[in-house]
Amino acid sequence: MTNQNPEQIARDTIDRQLQACGWLVQAKSKINLYAGLGVAVREYLTDVGPADYVLFVGGKPCGIIEAKREEEGQKFSVHESQVEEYAKAKLKLINNEPLPFLYLSTGAITRFVDTRDPKPRFREVFTFHRPE
Repeated sequence: MTNQNPEQIARDTIDRQLQACGWLVQAKSKINLYAGLGVAVREYLTDVGPADYVLFVGGKPCGIIEAKREEEGQKFSVHESQVEEYAKAKLKLINNEPLPFLYLSTGAITRFVDTRDPKPRFREVFTFHRPE
């Protein structure tokens, strides 16, 4: 982990956390949505730009993770609209509805919202949800 920028350090931490929760983390160049129950694809293309991670369960998209460097954790609220925009975006190669599970994470702090809640709002969580 020498010479890594803060964003890459956060993504490496998020990768490890996702793997610990049962997600298979894949690069966008080697996507196999059926490699396991839960697949997290890095830098998945959307019509508003690449999402840091798109989460798939059983081959279907269900969530977005917006990764931020650790210093950004103090001002997460300014990034909430960014992850919401990605969640509503059209994914490349997939006809999708807006994604319900949104995460903002530095690797040290993670906030989550289920947009299907009657009054959705971001809350801090201790870990990512398992694909199950």
